[in-house]
Amino acid sequence: MTMFLMFGPLLAGMLAAGAPAGFAHWSKASLQDYGEKLAAKLDPKTKSASQRLETFGNHFFMIAHREGDGEVELHEGQADIFVVQSGAATLVVGGEIVGARTSSPGEIRGTSIEGGERVKLGAGDVIHIAAKTPHQLLIEPGGKFTYFVVKVDAN
Repeated sequence: MTMFLMFGPLLAGMLAAGAPAGFAHWSKASLQDYGEKLAAKLDPKTKSASQRLETFGNHFFMIAHREGDGEVELHEGQADIFVVQSGAATLVVGGEIVGARTSSPGEIRGTSIEGGERVKLGAGDVIHIAAKTPHQLLIEPGGKFTYFVVKVDAN
């Protein structure tokens, strides 16, 4: 009983303080809601929308939704991790970038990939793309694709 009297208020204070710094949780339902919200905000040119969710040190989390093909991307200093939430896409990874241009420091974009591996993606799939690796998401006409992204600084 004495222990409870000594530590009870401390434990109650710790529990009331909430989750520790650096903790984040996104439920399946909340991620589905993001997909629907982003679908309503599609950029008409790129047929995509994304939202950064949280940043922690050398990595950040975002959710993205596509209804059209993406540009080729190459991130010189970041690895990508995708967790597919819904829909289907073809990921082209590796190969050579056609029409390569620097879009911002450390970011290369292009129109397509010559060569490369084609991988079909669907709900539940998890993908890791190393820094400096060309990649492009292709969406079937009329298709929708929502995915959770973790970007990790490779340096």
